[in-house]
Amino acid sequence: MVVGAVLFALLQFVRPAIPSQSATSEIQAPENVRGILRKDCYSCHSDERRLAWFDEVVPAYWLVRQDVLTARQHLNFSTLGGKPAAAQKATLYEAVNMIQLGAMPLPSFRALHPNANVTPGELETLKAYLAPWASAPSRPGATPPSPSGASARADLNAVMPEYNGLPFEPLFEGWKLIATTERGDNNTFRFILGNDIAVKAAQTGSISPWPDGSRFAKIAWQREPGADGLLHPGPFIQVEFMAKDAQRYKSTDGWGWGRWRGLDLKPYGSGPDFVSECTGCHKPVLKDDAVYTLPITSARVKGGEVVNDRAALPASLPYQPLDWTPVTMYVDPRSRTTATLFGNEPAVRALRARGAGNNATDLPPGPVLALVTWAQRDDPHWFGARIPDRPISVEFVEWLTAGPPNVYRRFDGDPLVEDPSPLAAATERTSFILGLAPAQLP
Repeated sequence: MVVGAVLFALLQFVRPAIPSQSATSEIQAPENVRGILRKDCYSCHSDERRLAWFDEVVPAYWLVRQDVLTARQHLNFSTLGGKPAAAQKATLYEAVNMIQLGAMPLPSFRALHPNANVTPGELETLKAYLAPWASAPSRPGATPPSPSGASARADLNAVMPEYNGLPFEPLFEGWKLIATTERGDNNTFRFILGNDIAVKAAQTGSISPWPDGSRFAKIAWQREPGADGLLHPGPFIQVEFMAKDAQRYKSTDGWGWGRWRGLDLKPYGSGPDFVSECTGCHKPVLKDDAVYTLPITSARVKGGEVVNDRAALPASLPYQPLDWTPVTMYVDPRSRTTATLFGNEPAVRALRARGAGNNATDLPPGPVLALVTWAQRDDPHWFGARIPDRPISVEFVEWLTAGPPNVYRRFDGDPLVEDPSPLAAATERTSFILGLAPAQLP
């Protein structure tokens, strides 16, 4: 007993320092927002030293010190103000999502530090400050350069692997749609595509966990307003990949991570810390196999909300657009709807030929385009994002014979049934659908 007490007393002197200093560039935000962050987050995410008396006792001190140093490295509100305003808000969006999904403050920390618990009212204050849907993008028709400044298409087979060795997936443009997202927090649109393994898993609901071999491609475009009052995909920003291999990537939550930016597809990573950005961001959804996306599927999965069955299309349609290639998307902010244009293989070939300078719509029989329109709802996994909700309509434009498209069919209502008299709008809607330009790809 005496020896143990002496050893315990001696260990109290083994306490490496926790650096402490005044804020050099505190986050720029209203005082009520900073007050919430100071109360609930600064204990770990600032340069201030804020330890309770029981945190000072070794060995608890060693654990707390490691948590604080790790937290500062990921997010430090004492220095965040030195970054551009957009970067500060992007960081705060991630923090809000960590809070609302229960990942931050750490449950173990909240258990011992109840004053650090973010109340529902405080969370709403943070969300009101961020206000992702308060305004739409400006500059109608603007076409800013891609982030990397590239203008020529990249050779997809020659793209360099990521810093961690994850190879680029040159065939990703042919993968099928898993989901779409509109992000009000950073003014982007996203297609989430999956390879055949991922698509089959989504269709059958076998996603807890996702099977080895699943691959996701998350393609992001700048969200740009058009003269038609709709929001369209603008310049290509980046493509991110997730590759599932539970053993190979055991240390990174079972997934390989990579990101390639700009039309020249430059690897994002410049050091080993870039993967921790990915795993840190996805930490709140580890229970969902680290996947934020809710795949559009009619499959039912037990547990929490991990699929978007509300947006699934009925099997009664003459074609299944989700089995085709997505071409582009848009959002109508007035009606809060989102639409995605799909094409079967002959239609996609024709659209790519048009993109190469051939604007003719006279085609051999076989192409079919499908425009699927959904209502929107808030993404339950990410504050500041919206995803498809119930389908409102599905429109088909088809070439049954050579020449211009000669069939227009519309399915709408709840459930979706064919409109028996769409001819009055057929010419106008066909023209609108044919006028949708494919989203820019590298």
